[in-house]
Amino acid sequence: MADSKETPEEPLVGAVVQGTNSTRFLVFNPKTAELVGSHQVELTQEYPKEGWVEEDPKEILQSVYECIAKTCEKLTEANIDTSKIKAIGVSNQRETTVVWDKFTGEPLYNAVVWLDLRTQSTVESLNKKIPGNSNFVKSKTGLPLSTYFSAVKLRWMLDNLRPIQKAVEEDRALFGTIDSWLIWCMTGGVNGGIHCTDVTNASRTMLFNIHSLEWDKELCKFFEIPMSILPNVRSSSEIYGQMTSGALEGVPISGCLGDQSAALVGQMCFQEGQAKNTYGTGCFLLCNTGQKCVFSEHGLLTTVAYKLGKNKPAFYALEGSVAIAGAVIRWLRDNFELITSSGEVEDLAREVGTAYGCYFVPAFSGLYAPYWEPSARGIICGLTQFTNKCHIAFAALEAVCFQTREIVDAMNRDCGIPLSHLRVDGRMTNNKILMQLQADILHIPVVKSVMPETTALGAAMAAGAAEGIDVWSIEPEDLSSMLMERYEPQIQATESEIRFSTWKRAVMKSMGWVTAKDPESNANPVFACLPLGFFIVSSMTLLIGARCISYAEE
Repeated sequence: MADSKETPEEPLVGAVVQGTNSTRFLVFNPKTAELVGSHQVELTQEYPKEGWVEEDPKEILQSVYECIAKTCEKLTEANIDTSKIKAIGVSNQRETTVVWDKFTGEPLYNAVVWLDLRTQSTVESLNKKIPGNSNFVKSKTGLPLSTYFSAVKLRWMLDNLRPIQKAVEEDRALFGTIDSWLIWCMTGGVNGGIHCTDVTNASRTMLFNIHSLEWDKELCKFFEIPMSILPNVRSSSEIYGQMTSGALEGVPISGCLGDQSAALVGQMCFQEGQAKNTYGTGCFLLCNTGQKCVFSEHGLLTTVAYKLGKNKPAFYALEGSVAIAGAVIRWLRDNFELITSSGEVEDLAREVGTAYGCYFVPAFSGLYAPYWEPSARGIICGLTQFTNKCHIAFAALEAVCFQTREIVDAMNRDCGIPLSHLRVDGRMTNNKILMQLQADILHIPVVKSVMPETTALGAAMAAGAAEGIDVWSIEPEDLSSMLMERYEPQIQATESEIRFSTWKRAVMKSMGWVTAKDPESNANPVFACLPLGFFIVSSMTLLIGARCISYAEE
């Protein structure tokens, strides 16, 4: 943390970063982009059924207040005046869906997390409703019909949860992604809370027309979603309301970006063709395509990158999404108990320096870009009697890099101009073995900011630059330059290609494990991805998640 040399006139800006596994609050000096204080709280995920992932919206909200309070305590201890915090930005896990009662402020169900797979049969039913070869959903939203996005999660809630059905009938229900829930609560909740979202989060619901930048009546009719429960859509940088309680009561909330858009802003990728990759629970590569929508022919998404002001233009991005990145390390720790802390993976991988022919495809939630294959499940293959936990740890890190290579290749084909280097951020980038592996597998340099908190930085920049706040200039000439760490490829391109082609063979073997038409039903047998449920076959290939069970028998 910085010392207390700042003058009273120097403002500060705070950023809430609400992620899948944790919540953080960070405070920056907008003149230097220096981080001056922060606090983090881990969150609990709930897995009520196979493939279901939920979180408690009230726990998420409480974690935000706790992080703000603890950060303010730390600042005070360092003789930094918290009254200098002039604005707060919000960055959040996208797509995760919440429905709550606007009169009581109580969530009507747990938040259904973006990774959740319960809606596969909902997706299949909706696909049958699309006439002929029409792809009007993707043409309006930039998104494929998938379990990933909010509309199908909300449709499942409306179909299966009577309390939500009743609340909609009685005009009590409000829907939102995590940003909407937090802003509504923090600006007053039942006492006048602001029900809003920004264009980046709205663009991940599959109900938002990315061309007109409005909720789309045809899409809402297709998904049978009442438009009355949707939040108002605002820009990513404007004053939405003020904190009504807690340590920063009265401070404006003036920035809102989905986490990956926030990282794009924090990496200062404001020029067309600039790209960044964030390594978090999942892995997300975004490339700024300027003020035009570019539609992918290679499995990528088209999304709104940011709109930094009411009267500013919207910028767009191509995105490649990988479901499981950092989550595979957590799985090794919590499910397999191969390690006791996430940091051990780097030490184990360093011991051997190779996976020794072992390949890990962590398709725990199916495969996202560029395959969009929900039937896939995780596998580890290529095992021999020589293989040990160090090789598996190395293979897990390689898996993150191979998945990134898949989406970089897709992006290069869509854009026509190969990336000359890759900007990276996220907590996993502290792993030096991972970063070197990524440079080797891509065979281009990987460039990492020495200050890894670019998601928080992007949210803070949006908040500080908002009209009426005006403490952070995002004009190119005013942006602070970042110190960068650069990783150059250290293997021959031919070796990189051989390893990547073997990885793709492993990916093919991961597909087709889920064969049931209705994975939501407890009465139907399905192939399930179960921790520690595996086959060992005579070739010493370990297939994780390939155990055939019937839920009705469990």
